[in-house]
Amino acid sequence: MDDGTREGATVWLTGLPSAGKTTIAHELARRLRTDSHRVEVLDGDEIRGFLSAGLGFSREDRHTNVQRIGFVAELLASHGVLVLVPVIAPYAESRAAVRARHRSKDTAYLEVHVATPVEVCAERDVKGLYARQAAGELSGLTGVDDPYEAPEAPDLRVESHDRTVRESAAEVYALLAERRLV
Repeated sequence: MDDGTREGATVWLTGLPSAGKTTIAHELARRLRTDSHRVEVLDGDEIRGFLSAGLGFSREDRHTNVQRIGFVAELLASHGVLVLVPVIAPYAESRAAVRARHRSKDTAYLEVHVATPVEVCAERDVKGLYARQAAGELSGLTGVDDPYEAPEAPDLRVESHDRTVRESAAEVYALLAERRLV
């Protein structure tokens, strides 16, 4: 932009629990801040504790949660912030609605599928969800006994299990550069 301001964008990182979404987002945020970009990470777990407190994990509640996060992301992005959103967002319809909102406001939106196999996610089990599900203490785990609709045509698919966090973040950075957002 000619006035010295930078264009914002939303980078939505979707994938299974423990796929590496948040870790990649924080590594990317660190690099972007080093380059003097305004960056916010809208972590799904943190949002659930505040903006979406009281919502459960039904399909309707998950959709509502994703729409709330999408609204905040678009608002920040429209003001020149690079917004990184590491959120499972298991349903294609919910993600499509967020993309449509961004398009209607002429705000850049990129969908990144952190495509980590469920077996690898279960080995990582950062939050102990897979172990709790296997022990019968938890039901409705996305990708195990609740659906995850993987993106059919994401802007980028990151195979995080085949590379380091830094390499995964570099792939997303390269996409931002390709789209002239950094």
